[in-house]
Amino acid sequence: MRFTWDRAKERENLARHGVDFTTAKQAFDDPKFIILFDDAHSTPHELRWWLLGRVGSRILHVRYTHRPGGVIRLIGAGYWRNSRTYYENYWKEQEAKD
Repeated sequence: MRFTWDRAKERENLARHGVDFTTAKQAFDDPKFIILFDDAHSTPHELRWWLLGRVGSRILHVRYTHRPGGVIRLIGAGYWRNSRTYYENYWKEQEAKD
């Protein structure tokens, strides 16, 4: 996968949420990542997505969009309790179905 991001936005994200975008990219490596559509922040010109993925022992919530040529543009990332809860509950439900 190819990624891009705004360096100033990354510095802001690091200051606010303690996550740099190089770390955020790692969430895409989780084989159990979950992708959700971000209806609240999408526009007709730019669809936005959330990815919940494990990085180390934590669940990272990454906000992103797609760019031409298969490039993923990172917008923001952070470790939020509700994202961890959603991720864990989702996979418990999937295991219960099996």
